[in-house]
Amino acid sequence: MNKIRKAVFPVAGLGTRFLPATKASPKEMLPVVDKPLIQYAAEEAQSAGVDHFIFITGRSKRSIEDHFDKAYELEAELASAGKKDLLKIVQKILPATASCIYLRQAEARGLGHAVLCAKPVVGDEPFFVLLADDLIRGTGQSVVAQMAEVYARYGCSVLAVQEVPREDTKQYGIVKVETGPDGEMRVVSIVEKPAPAQAPSNLAVVGRYLLTPKVFEMLEETGEGAGGEIQLTDGIAALLEHEPVIAYPFQGKRYDCGSKLGYLEATVEYGLAHPELGERFSAYLRAFRD
Repeated sequence: MNKIRKAVFPVAGLGTRFLPATKASPKEMLPVVDKPLIQYAAEEAQSAGVDHFIFITGRSKRSIEDHFDKAYELEAELASAGKKDLLKIVQKILPATASCIYLRQAEARGLGHAVLCAKPVVGDEPFFVLLADDLIRGTGQSVVAQMAEVYARYGCSVLAVQEVPREDTKQYGIVKVETGPDGEMRVVSIVEKPAPAQAPSNLAVVGRYLLTPKVFEMLEETGEGAGGEIQLTDGIAALLEHEPVIAYPFQGKRYDCGSKLGYLEATVEYGLAHPELGERFSAYLRAFRD
Protein backbone atom coordinates (compact mmCIF):
# COMPACT_ATOMS: atom_id res chain seq x y z
CA MET A 1 0.00 0.00 0.00
CA ASN A 2 1.36 3.41 -0.99
CA LYS A 3 2.44 5.89 1.66
CA ILE A 4 0.08 8.65 2.73
CA ARG A 5 1.30 11.80 1.02
CA LYS A 6 -1.11 14.49 2.22
CA ALA A 7 -1.89 16.07 5.58
CA VAL A 8 -4.51 18.67 6.42
CA PHE A 9 -3.90 21.27 9.14
CA PRO A 10 -7.06 23.16 10.19
CA VAL A 11 -5.63 26.46 11.45
CA ALA A 12 -8.53 28.90 11.00
CA GLY A 13 -9.64 28.94 14.66
CA LEU A 14 -9.54 32.16 16.68
CA GLY A 15 -7.69 30.81 19.73
CA THR A 16 -9.88 32.75 22.15
CA ARG A 17 -8.59 30.84 25.19
CA PHE A 18 -5.23 32.56 24.71
CA LEU A 19 -6.40 36.15 24.31
CA PRO A 20 -4.85 38.69 24.21
CA ALA A 21 -1.80 36.75 22.91
CA THR A 22 -3.82 35.49 19.95
CA LYS A 23 -5.52 38.79 19.07
CA ALA A 24 -3.13 39.39 16.17
CA SER A 25 -1.08 36.19 16.12
CA PRO A 26 -2.41 32.66 15.41
CA LYS A 27 -2.51 30.26 18.34
CA GLU A 28 -0.68 27.77 16.09
CA MET A 29 2.31 30.14 16.12
CA LEU A 30 2.66 30.06 19.90
CA PRO A 31 6.19 28.78 20.59
CA VAL A 32 7.07 25.79 22.72
CA VAL A 33 10.69 26.63 23.57
CA ASP A 34 11.98 27.60 20.11
CA LYS A 35 9.44 26.22 17.62
CA PRO A 36 5.80 27.17 17.01
CA LEU A 37 3.12 24.56 17.53
CA ILE A 38 2.37 24.34 13.80
CA GLN A 39 5.97 23.40 13.05
CA TYR A 40 5.86 20.50 15.52
CA ALA A 41 2.73 19.24 13.73
CA ALA A 42 4.29 19.65 10.29
CA GLU A 43 7.44 17.82 11.38
CA GLU A 44 5.30 14.99 12.73
CA ALA A 45 3.52 14.66 9.38
CA GLN A 46 6.84 14.79 7.54
CA SER A 47 8.15 11.93 9.68
CA ALA A 48 5.37 9.74 8.26
CA GLY A 49 6.30 10.53 4.65
CA VAL A 50 3.92 13.43 3.99
CA ASP A 51 5.08 15.82 1.26
CA HIS A 52 1.84 17.78 0.64
CA PHE A 53 0.95 20.10 3.54
CA ILE A 54 -2.55 21.56 3.24
CA PHE A 55 -3.32 24.45 5.60
CA ILE A 56 -6.95 25.50 6.04
CA THR A 57 -6.49 29.11 7.09
CA GLY A 58 -8.57 32.12 8.05
CA ARG A 59 -8.14 35.84 8.56
CA SER A 60 -5.03 36.99 10.45
CA LYS A 61 -3.23 33.70 9.73
CA ARG A 62 -0.71 35.06 7.26
CA SER A 63 2.20 34.48 9.65
CA ILE A 64 1.73 30.70 9.25
CA GLU A 65 2.27 31.00 5.52
CA ASP A 66 5.25 33.30 6.10
CA HIS A 67 6.76 30.83 8.56
CA PHE A 68 6.91 28.04 5.96
CA ASP A 69 7.95 30.35 3.12
CA LYS A 70 11.54 31.04 2.12
CA ALA A 71 12.96 34.12 3.91
CA TYR A 72 15.49 35.47 1.42
CA GLU A 73 16.49 38.56 3.41
CA LEU A 74 16.89 36.66 6.69
CA GLU A 75 18.90 33.88 5.03
CA ALA A 76 21.15 36.41 3.30
CA GLU A 77 21.73 38.23 6.60
CA LEU A 78 22.58 35.03 8.46
CA ALA A 79 24.88 33.86 5.66
CA SER A 80 26.77 37.16 5.54
CA ALA A 81 27.17 37.12 9.32
CA GLY A 82 28.55 33.59 9.21
CA LYS A 83 25.76 32.24 11.39
CA LYS A 84 25.67 28.85 9.70
CA ASP A 85 23.86 27.00 12.48
CA LEU A 86 21.00 29.48 12.51
CA LEU A 87 20.88 29.49 8.72
CA LYS A 88 20.53 25.70 8.72
CA ILE A 89 17.66 25.90 11.24
CA VAL A 90 15.78 28.38 9.07
CA GLN A 91 16.34 26.43 5.86
CA LYS A 92 15.21 23.06 7.21
CA ILE A 93 11.82 24.10 8.65
CA LEU A 94 10.41 21.99 5.81
CA PRO A 95 12.35 20.19 3.06
CA ALA A 96 12.61 21.87 -0.32
CA THR A 97 10.58 19.03 -1.84
CA ALA A 98 7.54 19.82 0.33
CA SER A 99 4.47 21.40 -1.24
CA CYS A 100 2.52 23.82 0.96
CA ILE A 101 -1.05 24.63 -0.06
CA TYR A 102 -3.12 27.31 1.69
CA LEU A 103 -6.90 27.31 1.44
CA ARG A 104 -9.11 29.94 3.07
CA GLN A 105 -12.01 28.87 5.27
CA ALA A 106 -14.08 32.01 4.85
CA GLU A 107 -16.47 31.21 7.73
CA ALA A 108 -15.92 29.42 11.03
CA ARG A 109 -18.25 26.51 10.29
CA GLY A 110 -16.57 23.76 12.28
CA LEU A 111 -13.79 21.21 11.99
CA GLY A 112 -15.77 19.10 9.52
CA HIS A 113 -16.13 22.08 7.22
CA ALA A 114 -12.41 22.82 7.49
CA VAL A 115 -11.62 19.25 6.44
CA LEU A 116 -14.16 19.49 3.61
CA CYS A 117 -12.36 22.59 2.31
CA ALA A 118 -9.38 20.31 1.55
CA LYS A 119 -11.33 18.01 -0.76
CA PRO A 120 -10.19 19.61 -4.07
CA VAL A 121 -6.54 19.11 -3.09
CA VAL A 122 -6.76 15.75 -1.31
CA GLY A 123 -8.83 14.13 -4.06
CA ASP A 124 -9.30 10.37 -3.73
CA GLU A 125 -6.32 9.67 -1.45
CA PRO A 126 -6.25 8.80 2.26
CA PHE A 127 -4.94 11.70 4.33
CA PHE A 128 -3.97 12.82 7.81
CA VAL A 129 -5.63 15.58 9.81
CA LEU A 130 -3.47 17.14 12.51
CA LEU A 131 -4.68 19.67 15.07
CA ALA A 132 -1.63 21.69 16.03
CA ASP A 133 -2.80 22.59 19.52
CA ASP A 134 -2.58 18.90 20.40
CA LEU A 135 1.18 18.54 20.73
CA ILE A 136 2.00 14.83 20.89
CA ARG A 137 5.40 13.31 21.47
CA GLY A 138 5.35 9.77 20.11
CA THR A 139 7.22 6.91 21.74
CA GLY A 140 9.69 5.38 19.30
CA GLN A 141 8.07 7.04 16.29
CA SER A 142 5.57 9.81 15.71
CA VAL A 143 1.88 9.15 16.32
CA VAL A 144 0.93 9.63 12.66
CA ALA A 145 3.67 7.19 11.64
CA GLN A 146 2.15 4.69 14.08
CA MET A 147 -1.29 5.33 12.56
CA ALA A 148 0.07 4.84 9.04
CA GLU A 149 1.19 1.36 10.05
CA VAL A 150 -2.32 0.59 11.30
CA TYR A 151 -3.75 1.83 7.99
CA ALA A 152 -1.30 -0.30 6.03
CA ARG A 153 -2.64 -3.33 7.89
CA TYR A 154 -6.37 -2.65 7.75
CA GLY A 155 -6.87 -0.10 4.94
CA CYS A 156 -9.44 2.00 6.79
CA SER A 157 -9.71 5.24 8.76
CA VAL A 158 -7.81 5.43 12.05
CA LEU A 159 -8.52 7.73 15.01
CA ALA A 160 -5.96 8.48 17.72
CA VAL A 161 -7.62 7.98 21.10
CA GLN A 162 -6.78 8.15 24.78
CA GLU A 163 -8.69 7.66 28.01
CA VAL A 164 -9.82 10.86 29.72
CA PRO A 165 -11.50 11.43 33.09
CA ARG A 166 -15.24 10.79 32.83
CA GLU A 167 -15.99 14.41 33.78
CA ASP A 168 -14.01 15.61 30.72
CA THR A 169 -16.00 13.72 28.07
CA LYS A 170 -17.95 16.91 27.31
CA GLN A 171 -14.77 18.35 25.76
CA TYR A 172 -14.12 15.57 23.20
CA GLY A 173 -15.53 13.29 20.58
CA ILE A 174 -16.07 10.01 22.44
CA VAL A 175 -16.06 6.55 20.86
CA LYS A 176 -17.59 3.23 21.75
CA VAL A 177 -15.48 0.32 20.55
CA GLU A 178 -15.50 -3.44 20.24
CA THR A 179 -12.56 -5.79 19.83
CA GLY A 180 -11.88 -6.97 16.29
CA PRO A 181 -10.50 -10.34 15.17
CA ASP A 182 -6.87 -9.22 15.56
CA GLY A 183 -7.43 -7.46 18.87
CA GLU A 184 -7.86 -4.07 17.18
CA MET A 185 -10.36 -1.58 18.58
CA ARG A 186 -13.16 -1.12 16.05
CA VAL A 187 -15.35 1.95 16.46
CA VAL A 188 -19.03 1.10 16.94
CA SER A 189 -20.24 4.67 17.51
CA ILE A 190 -18.90 8.17 18.03
CA VAL A 191 -20.59 11.16 19.64
CA GLU A 192 -19.48 14.78 19.93
CA LYS A 193 -18.90 16.17 23.44
CA PRO A 194 -21.40 14.06 25.40
CA ALA A 195 -22.24 14.88 29.00
CA PRO A 196 -20.48 12.43 31.36
CA ALA A 197 -23.71 10.61 32.15
CA GLN A 198 -24.45 10.05 28.45
CA ALA A 199 -20.93 9.25 27.26
CA PRO A 200 -20.60 5.72 25.81
CA SER A 201 -17.07 5.46 27.25
CA ASN A 202 -14.22 7.67 28.38
CA LEU A 203 -12.20 6.96 25.22
CA ALA A 204 -11.62 10.33 23.57
CA VAL A 205 -10.51 11.17 20.04
CA VAL A 206 -7.57 13.58 20.14
CA GLY A 207 -6.08 15.71 17.40
CA ARG A 208 -4.79 13.06 14.98
CA TYR A 209 -6.93 11.44 12.30
CA LEU A 210 -6.16 9.26 9.31
CA LEU A 211 -9.17 9.37 7.01
CA THR A 212 -10.21 7.77 3.77
CA PRO A 213 -11.60 10.11 1.06
CA LYS A 214 -15.08 8.62 1.61
CA VAL A 215 -15.36 10.99 4.58
CA PHE A 216 -15.79 13.95 2.19
CA GLU A 217 -18.99 12.46 0.82
CA MET A 218 -20.21 11.87 4.36
CA LEU A 219 -19.47 15.46 5.41
CA GLU A 220 -21.34 16.82 2.39
CA GLU A 221 -24.38 14.69 3.23
CA THR A 222 -24.50 15.19 7.01
CA GLY A 223 -24.59 18.99 6.92
CA GLU A 224 -24.74 21.12 10.04
CA GLY A 225 -24.73 19.50 13.46
CA ALA A 226 -24.05 20.69 17.02
CA GLY A 227 -23.62 24.45 17.29
CA GLY A 228 -24.78 24.94 13.71
CA GLU A 229 -21.38 23.68 12.50
CA ILE A 230 -20.32 20.83 10.24
CA GLN A 231 -18.86 18.40 12.73
CA LEU A 232 -16.11 15.98 11.73
CA THR A 233 -17.52 13.62 14.36
CA ASP A 234 -20.82 13.46 12.44
CA GLY A 235 -18.98 12.68 9.22
CA ILE A 236 -17.09 9.84 10.91
CA ALA A 237 -20.33 8.53 12.43
CA ALA A 238 -21.84 8.38 8.92
CA LEU A 239 -18.66 6.77 7.60
CA LEU A 240 -19.16 3.87 10.04
CA GLU A 241 -22.17 2.78 8.00
CA HIS A 242 -19.94 2.20 4.96
CA GLU A 243 -16.43 1.38 6.22
CA PRO A 244 -14.73 0.18 9.38
CA VAL A 245 -12.95 2.75 11.52
CA ILE A 246 -10.26 1.83 14.02
CA ALA A 247 -9.57 3.59 17.32
CA TYR A 248 -5.85 3.56 18.02
CA PRO A 249 -4.53 4.16 21.57
CA PHE A 250 -1.25 5.72 20.48
CA GLN A 251 2.13 5.29 22.12
CA GLY A 252 3.25 8.67 23.38
CA LYS A 253 2.29 11.69 25.47
CA ARG A 254 -0.20 14.39 24.51
CA TYR A 255 -0.13 17.99 25.67
CA ASP A 256 -3.35 19.96 25.29
CA CYS A 257 -1.80 23.21 24.16
CA GLY A 258 -5.25 24.62 23.50
CA SER A 259 -5.40 25.11 27.28
CA LYS A 260 -3.07 27.36 29.24
CA LEU A 261 -2.11 24.63 31.70
CA GLY A 262 -1.35 22.11 28.94
CA TYR A 263 0.71 24.72 27.13
CA LEU A 264 2.75 25.43 30.27
CA GLU A 265 3.27 21.70 30.86
CA ALA A 266 4.55 21.28 27.30
CA THR A 267 6.86 24.27 27.63
CA VAL A 268 8.42 22.90 30.82
CA GLU A 269 8.82 19.32 29.59
CA TYR A 270 10.12 20.26 26.14
CA GLY A 271 12.45 22.75 27.81
CA LEU A 272 13.81 20.00 30.06
CA ALA A 273 14.36 17.76 27.02
CA HIS A 274 16.01 20.46 24.91
CA PRO A 275 19.57 19.43 23.96
CA GLU A 276 21.03 22.91 24.56
CA LEU A 277 18.89 24.21 27.41
CA GLY A 278 17.70 21.13 29.29
CA GLU A 279 20.49 20.83 31.83
CA ARG A 280 20.53 24.51 32.78
CA PHE A 281 16.74 24.72 32.82
CA SER A 282 16.56 21.71 35.12
CA ALA A 283 19.05 23.37 37.48
CA TYR A 284 16.99 26.55 37.43
CA LEU A 285 13.80 24.69 38.29
CA ARG A 286 15.51 22.88 41.16
CA ALA A 287 16.83 26.17 42.53
CA PHE A 288 13.43 27.83 42.05
CA ARG A 289 11.70 25.03 43.94
CA ASP A 290 14.21 25.28 46.78
